[in-house]
Amino acid sequence: MASIHILWLPFVHFLVMVAKIHGAKIPAIIVFGDSSVDAGNNNYIPTIARSNFGPYGRDFDGGHPTGRFSNGKIATDFISEAFGLKGAIPAYLDPGYSISDFATGVTFASAGTGYDNATSDVLSVIPLWKELEYYKDYQTKLRANLGDRKANDIIREALYIISIGTNDFVENYYAIPGRSSEYTIREYENFLVGIAGNFTKELYDLGARKISLGGVPPMGCMPLERTRNLLGGNDQCLDSLNNVAAEFNVKLNDLVIKQNKEFHGMDMVFSDPYGILLEIIRKPAVYGFEFTGVACCATGMFEMGYACRGINPFTCLDADKYVFWDSFHPTEKTNGIVANHVVKTSLAKFF
Repeated sequence: MASIHILWLPFVHFLVMVAKIHGAKIPAIIVFGDSSVDAGNNNYIPTIARSNFGPYGRDFDGGHPTGRFSNGKIATDFISEAFGLKGAIPAYLDPGYSISDFATGVTFASAGTGYDNATSDVLSVIPLWKELEYYKDYQTKLRANLGDRKANDIIREALYIISIGTNDFVENYYAIPGRSSEYTIREYENFLVGIAGNFTKELYDLGARKISLGGVPPMGCMPLERTRNLLGGNDQCLDSLNNVAAEFNVKLNDLVIKQNKEFHGMDMVFSDPYGILLEIIRKPAVYGFEFTGVACCATGMFEMGYACRGINPFTCLDADKYVFWDSFHPTEKTNGIVANHVVKTSLAKFF
């Protein structure tokens, strides 16, 4: 994992030093979303969308699977570290942690979920509205544990990170009948943006002020989608799906601009993983990667969750050579680079 340290740690150490000198402005990182930011909530609900077994987590501290869909850390872990907080954000449903642990960072995310309630139904995971209910429960526990004044300070000054939307397209709209018969793709994008806007407004009404609304990645470059393209005669990224992602991101960015004007004191930013991930995929050698079209786990073409097992003889030995860990999710190294980019761009203002 040396390449992660070369690309990431000097910047992290610089920001941690700045935070210590000037006083950290962010007391906690509070996370909502899907598998890109789930640290193990799905381990505690009845769903097949889990990753609490090897080889997931093999490069995480101690080499233990946690429920993160990666060989190691996910992007929000790196972001937390950059803000001088803990190096791994725990899952809210994990009984191994208490409200005192969650006071400096917690994730309510659930792998397989989306903005659309119909998306969470596909794999029986936690819908976004339920994540918000867990957050309300968290606020109650925080106030009981720390007192109203300190808890309200954390709620107001915390950085709220939202990373969700990919599953709405790849596991719902394009994968199963239903939404595609109700909406054109443009209408569905607008439908999702409406849900996103309602969600960020609810967060604002609950006291949140510093919010990072994340865009979706170049979905057409995921190994699963490239495998589908392979059936058509090539293994390149699906431009049509990437175009949808780019278009949807523009609409999310417009939402951020709109709500910052509407809500007094809101300081929301749009955090976009699309450009940096596409650059990594197009110029892998610049970032020290060798493989972009297939993933580390097993054949690297379609596996995720239970299809990605440690006993598979095809799983790669060095994940740092791969952009993707399984057919959907980046490796720890990729997560570190994306987090580095987001911290230096959209999140820099919060230091």
